[in-house]
Amino acid sequence: MLTILGFVMIATFLVLIMMKKMSPIAALVLIPALFCVFVGKAAHLGDYVLEGVGNLAPTAAMLMFAIVYFGVMIDVGLFDPIVRGILRFCKADPMRIVVGTAVLAAIVSLDGDGSTTFMITVSAMYPLYKRLKMSLVVMTGVAATANGVMNTLPWGGPTARAATALKVDASDIFVPMIPALAVGLVAVFVLAYALGLRERKRLGVLSLDEVLESGTVAGEPVLVGAGGDGDGAERVSFVKGGGSAGGPSAGDLVAGGSPADGSPAGGLAADDPSADDPDDGFQGLDPNRPTLRPKLYWFNAGLTVLLLTAMIMEWLPIPVLFLLGAALALTVNFPHMPDQKARIAAHAENVLNVTGMVFAAAVFTGVLTGTGMVDHMADWLVNAIPDGMGGQMGLVTGLLSIPLTYFMSNDGFYFGVLPVLAEAGNAHGVSTIEIARASIAGQALHMSSPLVPAVYVLVGMAKVEFGDHTRFTVKWAVLTSLVVLGSGILFGII
Repeated sequence: MLTILGFVMIATFLVLIMMKKMSPIAALVLIPALFCVFVGKAAHLGDYVLEGVGNLAPTAAMLMFAIVYFGVMIDVGLFDPIVRGILRFCKADPMRIVVGTAVLAAIVSLDGDGSTTFMITVSAMYPLYKRLKMSLVVMTGVAATANGVMNTLPWGGPTARAATALKVDASDIFVPMIPALAVGLVAVFVLAYALGLRERKRLGVLSLDEVLESGTVAGEPVLVGAGGDGDGAERVSFVKGGGSAGGPSAGDLVAGGSPADGSPAGGLAADDPSADDPDDGFQGLDPNRPTLRPKLYWFNAGLTVLLLTAMIMEWLPIPVLFLLGAALALTVNFPHMPDQKARIAAHAENVLNVTGMVFAAAVFTGVLTGTGMVDHMADWLVNAIPDGMGGQMGLVTGLLSIPLTYFMSNDGFYFGVLPVLAEAGNAHGVSTIEIARASIAGQALHMSSPLVPAVYVLVGMAKVEFGDHTRFTVKWAVLTSLVVLGSGILFGII
């Protein structure tokens, strides 16, 4: 009975948020509370919730101070060189922009933190998508899938959990899987290329033109650039099939604010549906923003490298590292109290949205775990494996990792389900290390799970409904996970 109720609870949650009948935060709280009553455990709801909150409190604290820290690093210009390089590659071509999104997300994912990846990627790419009227779910889907593949780094989480749960060395899991994961990352780039071509076909061919006076070209909306000579003359026009292939570089065309000629911010045409959007007054990575601290660039770079090194070496708990890092970054870059308050206030909305979602998710995971639904669901799935599949437990584990790491937390899967799968595999002659490698194949989908706090950073900053992101991303993320699994089997790794 608990097995059925567990699956029904998850399905109800997903259906309601994808149909936009409830907000994610309300669904994460109310649906598990209702199902807790159904299973006759209403009296224990408070205990389940408090236990869930206690388990996720370090995550919430880490996200809170990580958002502040990396928000400050974005403000002061630490990531501007990387972003400029990606944007110079992107120019005004939708295909290049989508591929650039995947490349940027993959590079930033090297720090092992999904929230960081999404903050930097969205901050850099959102203005381009918005101004060129590109699909924002393409941005969130590509970024999440690229980060999911990179999340398998030993310091990213799942590989370390698998190693701990099965008492094997993390390097023995990750290093042999590098070829399969590399193929998975290539698959993400191919996906980005295909989606970019689709966006290019939908929008037409984009080209750069110099426009000295007018805010439009042939009646079409344009994008004011931040590069060039700084007089607001560099623009991007929507031109169907042609236009000049030359013109100024689009490397810095993400600035917001008002152009020098006094036209509306960003050069939006009056009939642009986003012109009336109150959320459209973004600044992007404005190269002239007053928060830049070029003289402190190497201090900030060194501090970030030190912070990431401390995370990898586990010198202190990650929440403590980000707390110390955020405090030091604010103090050095903004020594005056009003400036510090302004920076904290600037990132307060993201902090509140994400931490609020984390604590709401604590209700969901607390009920799912406390009532025993997770255990019953895992046992049912393991028992449903036919005896004839015993010798293929590597394949079975990889296939199960795709839905299970989506419907439950990594902790639940790696510490609750994976040991059972490993025992079943050992009984049929499949090594523990093979099971461990197969278990990380589903991470491309996991990063879009409603139980992953970082995904709310992504959709929140991109102003995308979680249900829209889910409908678009799941199929591509599943395909990417299958590519990783298939490559592992093909290469003899799994």
